[in-house]
Amino acid sequence: MSLTDGFLNLLKPPGMTSHEVVQVVRRQINPRRAGHLGTLDPAAAGVLPISLGGATRLFRFAAGADKAYRAEVIFGTTTDTLDAEGRVTGQSDAGRLTAEAVAEALERFRGQITQRAPAYSAVQVDGKRLHQLARRGTPTEGPERQVTIFDLQLVSFRPGPAAAAVLDVVCSPGTYIRSLAADLGKALGCGAYLGFLVRTRAGLFRLSDALTLEELSMAVAEGSSGDCIIPPDAPLGHLPRVAVDARHARVFAHGGRVLVESEPKPLVRVYGPEDRFLGLGEVGEGGQLKPNLVLASTEEDG
Repeated sequence: MSLTDGFLNLLKPPGMTSHEVVQVVRRQINPRRAGHLGTLDPAAAGVLPISLGGATRLFRFAAGADKAYRAEVIFGTTTDTLDAEGRVTGQSDAGRLTAEAVAEALERFRGQITQRAPAYSAVQVDGKRLHQLARRGTPTEGPERQVTIFDLQLVSFRPGPAAAAVLDVVCSPGTYIRSLAADLGKALGCGAYLGFLVRTRAGLFRLSDALTLEELSMAVAEGSSGDCIIPPDAPLGHLPRVAVDARHARVFAHGGRVLVESEPKPLVRVYGPEDRFLGLGEVGEGGQLKPNLVLASTEEDG
């Protein structure tokens, strides 16, 4: 593995797309490959994990963790984008809304719910992204999907004609907080849109540990950017661990099967001597370990 194989925990500022953040990382660190785990809307801020080098191949394993957000919902107004960036499509007086009514309405959004992807989103329909169709003047209804809201709490409430609530949300991947805000406003009969959004956690990546782009730039200038890179196996702690000796490590790294002392498991983390992370494998009957994804290069294994 290269020194740039791993993850960065970055704090995306508002006003940048997730793709633009990745481009900044490419210019600063010049990894072989780079990508982001879970898109944040341009207006949103917060945790944006960036995968580097070989760790980009772990995307589907690292991107499936739950996420946490702090969100402001503004009641009494609806927009076409379901957030503050959009065109106003309706207004009403939310002056009678109370904190008790909001807290009671939140009950129906906990657990597994059905959401419809916003018209302005990256979801594809017939090969076209919804936001592209919407900006061409042909907004298309997004598909419905099942998501899970693990926790949903009312943090604060501000009464008035444009009442506002701050919520803490813990949810499954693929949840649209904009849709949650709009659906909450619909349930309360006054409409709503998402005022601001901060992602506070994405799996093990937390806001308190996130680097700003300025801090990353400073680390690069000081030659210490390697200290910012999180090992590629860090987000995979939920998977069982299997260790192999040096001979078996070479076989595994070349795509071969080896025998290990383990019960059958669909997916495991595989480590060689000196606790070196080799990749992911599958343990079948009789303890036969089959490579699933190998990160160690054959050159390094000599």
